[in-house]
Amino acid sequence: MSRTAPPESIEAAMLGLLAERGSGRTIGPADVAQALGGNHPDGWGPLMQPVRKVAVRLMKEGRVVILRKGRPVDPDDFRGTYRLALPPEGS
Repeated sequence: MSRTAPPESIEAAMLGLLAERGSGRTIGPADVAQALGGNHPDGWGPLMQPVRKVAVRLMKEGRVVILRKGRPVDPDDFRGTYRLALPPEGS
């Protein structure tokens, strides 16, 4: 598997996984990285920062929500473990 993926592929995987999971459910960034890089850490590990960058962009566009401890974060200033969700209906 590839150690890199174009942002378009990351975005498609992220939005696809979120759509599969459904409204009100979350995914982790590792879910996206593993969908693209496989189950071995050597495949998905290098994708974690690119996944984060795409998540930040999509949150700024209003297409995903980045959550930490169940609450939306400031996309320009968050640390640690986070989850991704689709925005609430009507947002």
